[in-house]
Amino acid sequence: MGDHALLILLSVASLSLLPGAMPLQPSQAWSLFKLRQLLGDPPVLGTWRNYTDFCYGGDYKTASAFVECYEDSVTQLHIMGEPGARPLPTTFSIDAFFTTLSRLPDLKVLTLTNLGLWGPLPGGKISRLQKLEIVNVSSNYLYGELPRGLSQLGSLQTLVADHNMLGGKLPGWLKDMPLLAVLSLRNNTLQGTLPESLKDMPSLRSLVLASNNLSGNLPELSNLQVIDMANNALGPKFPRLGRKVASVVLAGNKFSDGLPADMLASCYLLERLDVSGNRFVGPFPAALLSLPSMEYLSIAGNRFTGRLSGNASCGENLRFVDLSSNLLTGSLPGCLLAAPGKTVLFSANCLSTGDDSQSQHPSPFCRNQALAVGIVPEQGRKKSGAKAGVVAVIVLVGALVVSAAVVFVVRKARLPKARPARRLVEHASSAYPSNLLADARYISQTVKLGALGIPAYRSFSLVELEAATDNFQVSSLMGQDAHGQMYRGRLSNGTPVTIRSLKVNKSQSFTRHIEMISKLRHRHLVSALGHCFQYNLDDSTVTHLYLVFEYVHNGNLRGRISQGTEGRKLSWGQRISTAIGVAKGIQFLHGGIIPGLFANNLKITNILMDQNQVPKIGSYNIPILSETMKSEMQGGAGSKYPPDRICRVPNGDKIDMYDFGVILLEVISGRPISSLYEVEMMKEQLQSALTAQGPSKRSNLVDPAVSKACSDDSMRTVMEICLRCLAKEPTQRPSVEDVLWNLQFAAQVQDDSRSSEESPLSPSQPHAQSAHD
Repeated sequence: MGDHALLILLSVASLSLLPGAMPLQPSQAWSLFKLRQLLGDPPVLGTWRNYTDFCYGGDYKTASAFVECYEDSVTQLHIMGEPGARPLPTTFSIDAFFTTLSRLPDLKVLTLTNLGLWGPLPGGKISRLQKLEIVNVSSNYLYGELPRGLSQLGSLQTLVADHNMLGGKLPGWLKDMPLLAVLSLRNNTLQGTLPESLKDMPSLRSLVLASNNLSGNLPELSNLQVIDMANNALGPKFPRLGRKVASVVLAGNKFSDGLPADMLASCYLLERLDVSGNRFVGPFPAALLSLPSMEYLSIAGNRFTGRLSGNASCGENLRFVDLSSNLLTGSLPGCLLAAPGKTVLFSANCLSTGDDSQSQHPSPFCRNQALAVGIVPEQGRKKSGAKAGVVAVIVLVGALVVSAAVVFVVRKARLPKARPARRLVEHASSAYPSNLLADARYISQTVKLGALGIPAYRSFSLVELEAATDNFQVSSLMGQDAHGQMYRGRLSNGTPVTIRSLKVNKSQSFTRHIEMISKLRHRHLVSALGHCFQYNLDDSTVTHLYLVFEYVHNGNLRGRISQGTEGRKLSWGQRISTAIGVAKGIQFLHGGIIPGLFANNLKITNILMDQNQVPKIGSYNIPILSETMKSEMQGGAGSKYPPDRICRVPNGDKIDMYDFGVILLEVISGRPISSLYEVEMMKEQLQSALTAQGPSKRSNLVDPAVSKACSDDSMRTVMEICLRCLAKEPTQRPSVEDVLWNLQFAAQVQDDSRSSEESPLSPSQPHAQSAHD
């Protein structure tokens, strides 16, 4: 099809526009059809016809190919071919393809996967797309080095080019990309060492370079939250990590020596650790099993030693453990044996398990193998005569390693008593800006956007919503405000939903709002399920917007704290776990979508509890309402909020931290907080309790229903972070990541306290409630 024919198609397509809709610029529509032509008219674009309305017509859209617009310009282009696509013909020109793309100057999100694209990325052409924020060109046949032109994309936050043939070294100029948060180049042919300049990229949060040909030691990675370097030749030194890391995958490399136990033990947000298939030796840090966020742990295929204890504790989130093919002795922890829903692999060690399904070596095997790698088990020290002389040096080294392990275990066991008083409040200066975690695809992996167990976001018809609410009967009305009404309904498949009806202005543009609302899906939010437009039949303008959310009907957090009856009140451990969930919801609102949502008017009565006692933020700053938010947020004399709420301020995330501090006050005290006066009074009491000698004054502030079960260190930690959240100056309030780290620490020391009480070496005393119950 020639260019002239494309222009004829565009004139025909413009006839199908809705009245009042702004048509796509003809030059951009031409570019879209030209791209289809350059790709060889692939089947995935079979719905792009001569009458297609790319911006306002939804009939052409499929899950594999669609366009999003803002007003009359393309902002997103997604084309995803079938897996295993063959390279495009030799007549294909990647220069011509990206030249055509550059005629979409407002393009922010670009997905081109499984299309058979081949050739080196043309940096000069790419650099023209100055507004690009997210790029995914995975599963093609791209080769050559990453072009320097990428460094000119000042807005780029995510670059994904997995499963290509890109080569050369990872360039040092990546540090010139100020907003780059996610870089994924899995399964390419990159080689050499990684540049030290990676540590100079404060925005970088996720680095995935698995299955390349990289070698040497890793640079400092303390800013990263997701690290995947599997199947390279990296090592031997284990990298330095930050305390906010969430996932570390280093499987299939050449790392040796031991794991840095002290560093890993402080990673309370760590969810996944995979160091399988390396050359690690030395004691296995059993404390990894009890990290509060740990879900997946694999140390298989190394030479870890140590005697496991059946009394060791496990974190409540642990789902997969692989200890196979090491030199471990002793007994498998009971928390792994009696663990429904967990996968636990431990074959080819020297463990006493009573489980014949996973074979074990005899104990001498592990002792001999440990000697071979320079680690001497306890039994191997009782040697004398000539044999003792032969292994004297090995015994000395082994003794030092074992002593270090013992020191670590003792320090871990005594952690609540030995913690310095100001240890936790020192992290404020190292807080990471939440708005840098801006890619929803990255967030979906690190905070489980895709594993919610709720229906996919979709467009509803008005007929569906009328049937769900019995024609919007008054009996279905839950409430109303200046924007519209809120209804309770039930879809035809039985799913209960909440439907918000909003009056809208005819001049409003909805595309960018719906795009953002569709991303409001998280385990700790009342998530968006879809939307529906109601049109004026005369001029086809939108008169009402209906937003559909999941329905949570198990009460709110106040009903389980300050207004809860005996037997229904949350334990101290459950309160910390619930606070962690709320903080994760806030973290997603701030950094899981573009742009972040702040000033969410968080209240304890808006924290809803589902049937599994999972907390969900039930009311937040819905984007389409934010345009009128300023007029509604005129603070009065009786408001419990500080003056910085009533206007848009640079420290918008700190507003939510203040509200979260108010919620924590109620969680701690068990008393309802309803005014600024009460907040200030409680702050003074907290300050006094934190400086008091001994725990009695702190214990007196805690809800009597749970105070007896509180570890003093756990209690102090929650009080400290609460007080910091309530700081008068917004800049002095912590980031949500700091809040999470401190709450996870509080949960851990509460667990440690309970484990100590349950130890057979401890005198019998009442058991504390688990921090993860």
